[in-house]
Amino acid sequence: MYLENKKHLHFIGIGGSGMYPMAQILHGEGYYITGSDNNETDTLQKVREMGIPVTLGQKAENIEGADLIIYTAAIMADNPELIAARESGIPTVERSIILGEITARYENALCVSGTHGKTTTTSMLTQILFDADLDPTCVIGGKLAAIGGSGRAGKSDRMVCESCEFVDTFLKLYPDVAVILNIDADHLDYFKTMENLMASFRKFAEKASRMVIYNGDDENTVKTMAGIDKPTLTFGYGEQNDFYAANIRHPGGVETVFDLMKKGGEKLCTLTMHVPGDHNVLNAVAACVTAMQAEATPEDCVRGIDNFHGTGRRFEVLSREFGITVADDYAHHPTEVEAVLKAAKTLPFKRIWAVHQPFTYSRTHMLMDDFARVLQLADKVVLSEVMGSREKNTIGVYTSQLAEKIPGCVWYPAFPEISDYVAANAEEGDLILTLGCGDVNKCARMIIEKLHKRFEK
Repeated sequence: MYLENKKHLHFIGIGGSGMYPMAQILHGEGYYITGSDNNETDTLQKVREMGIPVTLGQKAENIEGADLIIYTAAIMADNPELIAARESGIPTVERSIILGEITARYENALCVSGTHGKTTTTSMLTQILFDADLDPTCVIGGKLAAIGGSGRAGKSDRMVCESCEFVDTFLKLYPDVAVILNIDADHLDYFKTMENLMASFRKFAEKASRMVIYNGDDENTVKTMAGIDKPTLTFGYGEQNDFYAANIRHPGGVETVFDLMKKGGEKLCTLTMHVPGDHNVLNAVAACVTAMQAEATPEDCVRGIDNFHGTGRRFEVLSREFGITVADDYAHHPTEVEAVLKAAKTLPFKRIWAVHQPFTYSRTHMLMDDFARVLQLADKVVLSEVMGSREKNTIGVYTSQLAEKIPGCVWYPAFPEISDYVAANAEEGDLILTLGCGDVNKCARMIIEKLHKRFEK
């Protein structure tokens, strides 16, 4: 076990969405943490506020004094700090292995997987357990206001863990309850085929020591789970599921009200949800079903869902000024973009702007036609250049190719030009929605600044 007899842990890329909550947990458990990152972010400031020293820029000397070095799968092999770490003789380990060690400590590890909806469902589940005083430890891919971040170290035997399929990360975990929200074509640069992707989800489900909870309406998930030798519960919209949503209604604004039903027609409770989109109804049902396996009551679910007002970077409203709303969302797959834009269209806006940053060359290339189709749900589409992240552009894919497929679309290589264009052309009643899992949220903040300059002259 890597964490045994260790005192000083150093995180390469501590500002990452998977690293920050682990740093919060291990800091809370009394380890001395240091970290480094290449880009200044709000998350790094939160890390510093915890008393964790952070170095901007990754250099060999940053690892001095550490007796365990943790890095993310997104760190490139030629990263100078990672090279120095491996040459130092200090134990060096990828973050998913440490996350697996953490899940193994808990008798009730609730691990939430799925191509879409993981962060929202994990956040809802955490909110329910936290508000019920069930004191969970948690690792979330986004920030949750109730816990002041994306991770916390609780004192109970319950742990909530967002479980990502990227490069089979979730197979390093030790779930007691494995949750599968859906299975859709993504990360095929790694998995190559849907069959391989589904096989990995099957392996994840088979690791559950107690139970698997899965979406009984999702064709790929049902096929993946066929014949599994584990206790299972299903959720969805259909009455054939063990738990399902019924009587869905929209009384106004972003609110959605629905009944949580048990198979056979028993009504457990009525839930009021304050995040938009029917896709979030299924996320809420999954969160409630999972919470009830960790001793939450239906009444706890009602309170937790009512208290949940979203997660950072999930339809997160950043500004409502000058009659223009600016919001940001992590959506980076066509299914996610479609769900967010459909949710936005149910709200009383005059026009919807989709400001999208494509993420990774492989995903943009493989799903280009699907991106072009769903982005047309917006009234105005603005694109940035592709953010390559861990990839190099060996296949020659460019944003201009995607823009050509979307009538009226414009694109700019950088955020300053995008924010100039959007701020100059936005009108009262518009929703400006930045979309992507890279750093497009920075563009949202630039747009807000330039709207101030435009209207406060």
